[in-house]
This record gives sequence, structure tokens and C-alpha cells, in this order.
Amino acid sequence: MIRFERVTKRYDDGTTAVDDLSFEVAEGELVTLVGPSGCGKTTTMMMVNRLVEPTSGRVLVDGQDVAGVDPVALRRKIGYVIQQVGLFPHRTVLDNTATVPALLGWKKTAARARAAELLELVGLDPAVHGPRYPAQLSGGQRQRVGVARALAADPPVLLMDEPFGAVDPVVRERLQNEFLALQATVRKTVLLVTHDIEEAVRMGDRMAVYGQGRIEQFDTPATVLGSPATPYVADFVGSDRGLKRLAVTPVTETDLDSWTEGTERYAGAPGGGQGDPRVPLGTSLKDALATLLQHDGGRLTVTGDDGRPLGVLTPAGVHRALRRATAPTDPGARP
Repeated sequence: MIRFERVTKRYDDGTTAVDDLSFEVAEGELVTLVGPSGCGKTTTMMMVNRLVEPTSGRVLVDGQDVAGVDPVALRRKIGYVIQQVGLFPHRTVLDNTATVPALLGWKKTAARARAAELLELVGLDPAVHGPRYPAQLSGGQRQRVGVARALAADPPVLLMDEPFGAVDPVVRERLQNEFLALQATVRKTVLLVTHDIEEAVRMGDRMAVYGQGRIEQFDTPATVLGSPATPYVADFVGSDRGLKRLAVTPVTETDLDSWTEGTERYAGAPGGGQGDPRVPLGTSLKDALATLLQHDGGRLTVTGDDGRPLGVLTPAGVHRALRRATAPTDPGARP
């Protein structure tokens, strides 16, 4: 859906912001661009909607070179979410959300109906929040409106520049969860810029780790954390990268001790487990461990899609999972 072909951006003062960049983002994929300030990640993103023009190379969206597309028309077909949100202070939340459909010539009733639908999708009641003005909303609510506005014309591509950076950590995590749930439904092709390695790991199907103007590694979060391609990447993702990897390592059946359904007992766990906390198979090891630590029983029931127990996660299973999660990844394999 998005392809960079040997793209370079060099400014008149000789500064090279992006140097010979080539990568692809598949349709429906969420790719995070992560790196320190000034590394070129935002410049990369802004070349997709021509807010920045490359010095050389090509940027293609859905097979079309964006250099040949009118920039105004291009931007109306690409959703754009920024940290400061950028809502019009003199317009209501509903009219803010309907901005792009209105610019595309939709009838006012249709644009407002679409805006109301999107506000509801991002967790805001259009009847309550639609008539309000941005100053009457919390930071998290304004960010939701920004996402709704970006999705209002149903663009295939969504660009997000530090979208959750202006809110406190608790709200940020909630917004991240809500956006991931939303993405599972709408499946947009997303480029998300962040300086936060935790956010990059948590949000991305794949992640691009930037050095100075170049991508040092472009792979799944599990591979980047398990097998950093360079000493720079290893240093950037941190010495605790094994622990970070727990967030992208799901609990699998190989981690479980057996469940004996007929006697409603766990093998090796006399006394049953009917009151044990439960998590579904596929829960991240990080979340499973957090749940386990909140209870005194020392085990978790792990359930399948139908809610029936598949087995129990015990300290021994946690140890197996930890070894699997923190083991080096074969560079030739993809998890």
C-alpha cells in the first residue's frame, strides 16, 4: 500500500534528514517508526502526504507515485492525526469531525451522520459530545475526536504523529488499547511515529528503528527485541528488551500444564481450580503475569475461544514461556 523507493530528503543547508530509504507497508498493516528526535521519522511520514517533498526517489501509495497527485486532493484521502490534535476551536466536535467529508462535497446531513457514527466508534456519545467545543473536552477526548476526524472520509491510509504523546500515561495506555481494538475493525494502513519504544512495540505489526536518517532494522517487534540487527538497535531498545518482549509474546498451549476435565482437577494442582483467575489463550505473557501476581493461588486457568479450560499456567509454565520469550530469534525466521 505504501512504498518508499530510495528516497532521500536533503535541505538547502546540506542537512540530510532521510538518506536512501526503501521499505514497504502492506495493506492493513500498522507500522511504527521509532527513534530519537531528529532521526527523520516524521520527515518520512510527511513525505507520504507531500507535506515534505523528497529530494530524490519515489513514494507510492497504492501503486501511484504521490508526486503526480495534487497535494490537496492527496491529503483529503489520507487520514492525519497529530499530537496537538489540531481541532478548530470555533467549531463543534461534530462539525470538526465532519470536516473532510464536507470538503469532499458530501451533503451536510450525510457528513454529520458519518461524523456521529465515527464519534460513537471512538467511544464518544455524539448526542453528548457532538455539540460541545474542543475546549470543553479533556485531552483524551480531544485525541479521540482527532482520530474520528481522520477516519471520517474512510481513507485507506492513516498517518499518526505522536498521537498519544500529549496525555498522561494512564490515558495513553487506554487510548492505545482503544485504537488497537478500532484498528482490528477498520484495518487501515497506518504509519505511526513515536519516540517511545514501549509504544512502538505495543502498537506495531512491524517496527522501523531509525538511526540518523536511516532505518537500522525493520521487522516485527518480537524479532527486533529478540535479535537486534546492530549494536545501535540493541542499545536503543534497551538492556531490558527481554522483558519488553513479554508484551508481544502470547501464552501458548505449550506453556500450560494439563487440565483433567473429568475430575475438574489440574494435573499436579490438587484442590481444583474453579476459583482461579482466567485468561484466554493468546493473552500476552506480560498481561498473564500481571494477573498471576494479583492472586495468591499461583496459577491461571487458560481458556479457548469457547471459554472452556485448556490448561493451567503455573510457575513452571511461566518459566518455559519466559525462556521462549527471551531466547534469541533465528535471524532467518519470522515469528
